[in-house]
Amino acid sequence: MPTTSSFPKTRMRRLRRLPVLRRMVRETTLAVSDFIYPIFVTHGRGVRAPVDPMPGINRLSLDYLLDEVEEVAGLGIPAVLLFGIPARKDAEGAEAYDAGGIVQEAIRVIKQAAPDLMVVTDVCLCEYTDHGHCGVLSGGHVDNDRTLELLARMAERQVEAGADVVGPSAMMDGQVGAIREALDGRGFVDTPIMSYSAKYASGFYGPFRDAAGSAPQLGDRSGYQMDPANAAEALREVQADIEEGADVVMVKPALAYLDVVRSVRDAFDHPVAAYNVSGEYAMVKAAAENEWIDGRRVTLEVLTAIKRAGADLIISYHAKEVAGWLREGA
Repeated sequence: MPTTSSFPKTRMRRLRRLPVLRRMVRETTLAVSDFIYPIFVTHGRGVRAPVDPMPGINRLSLDYLLDEVEEVAGLGIPAVLLFGIPARKDAEGAEAYDAGGIVQEAIRVIKQAAPDLMVVTDVCLCEYTDHGHCGVLSGGHVDNDRTLELLARMAERQVEAGADVVGPSAMMDGQVGAIREALDGRGFVDTPIMSYSAKYASGFYGPFRDAAGSAPQLGDRSGYQMDPANAAEALREVQADIEEGADVVMVKPALAYLDVVRSVRDAFDHPVAAYNVSGEYAMVKAAAENEWIDGRRVTLEVLTAIKRAGADLIISYHAKEVAGWLREGA
């Protein structure tokens, strides 16, 4: 016989017995409006190249991008995040800030096909440089201040093309301030910045680097991305970005850093985004394909955990399938 004095007046299971009541008292709920869907765009025509470690994800040429955008908008997903695979790479990532660069062209296509779909752009040079680092190299190291000039120029080109939100992800000191100053100087004072404020040097990025061809050709990114062992440092990074003008702050990756998401949520009033990255997606997909887990159930559990930790916005490759499940009443 239980010894607690409140038993049997308090029975926690009462609210769990009926499915309808469980739903009514649920503390955290997912909605399609929570999601931003990442898309990889590339040059050419008729290109729908599967990303092997990421089932269901493809590199798309602009003609196939139209179909993708129509599907995303039809599912009610409010926003996409664009990553570009350039025609050629060089030491300074010139296509990133070329008016005719692949992302700039993709923005124009999307805005013609689905003008109400919010377009977020990644502002980083790693996909565009022949060495795979997020900035310009000098003496074998990334030159922070020279990189700021190019990131600001990249953001300007993207907004000129019609981007609604820019997302600096290079983890350069001062990147938000440099971009804010450049955009304001061009009259783009109303364009928000969603900063990858606490971006960790993570092993979870492997499948993305396959998709974008952005693996470093020498060294790694530990000199500018955050040490996975650090949490307090993330709050300093977020504070610095807010002071420089960030409108939304982000933690990346999400699943292994839920404690950081919660700490950021508790410490700041700003909207918080979390990136459910490629490695997190690939692990769930691989386990589900091997029938080791229930893929749908685990996906929803993972994304609910990210929102429960405090994320307002979730960037996820699962967004399309989850949007369909939510329509079914998942």
